[in-house]
Amino acid sequence: EFWRRWHISLSSWLRDYLYIPLGGNRRGPVRTYINLALVMLLGGLWHGASWNFVIWGAIHGGMLCFERFMGRRSPYHFLPDAARVMLTFLLVNLGWVFFRAADLPAAVAFCRSLVGLATPVPNEVLLGGVIYQPYYLATFAIAALVVWTAPQTWDWTRRITPFKAVVILALFLLSLVVLSTQAFNPFIYFIF
Repeated sequence: EFWRRWHISLSSWLRDYLYIPLGGNRRGPVRTYINLALVMLLGGLWHGASWNFVIWGAIHGGMLCFERFMGRRSPYHFLPDAARVMLTFLLVNLGWVFFRAADLPAAVAFCRSLVGLATPVPNEVLLGGVIYQPYYLATFAIAALVVWTAPQTWDWTRRITPFKAVVILALFLLSLVVLSTQAFNPFIYFIF
């Protein structure tokens, strides 16, 4: 579900030009798992030629293979929707640690600190050298509130009231003000 919705253009390209030509799921279950893992590893390498991206691809490939293997018998399918979303969120964010870390030792240090096996990670590793600002937490909290409480977009827009419209506009303008006070942050894909 995550890969179908998250990065639709990349997912479609990986499916159409790698997964299907490799045989997709038409050559039996073992070949399906190999194809899923290989496509995600190549997707990681597409983002960059470093171990960080290979591990990022391996994590996603492993999750896809596990989900395919377990199918409907997975305990995951019996969890409430909110718990499934949270579990997916946590696993995907583990992958993002490797994706965004400066190098493999920084990613490993961050992961170790997550489970209490190391000292707290310095801001230089955690935020890529950006000094922490309190409104980052507030911005994240507002975004999380919107994501977790809003119904599907098309349902929500049908029931919009003038009050909701004003709140949305105010939050949007506040976001623009906060973002415009920040230093220039180029589009991430320019580095690829």
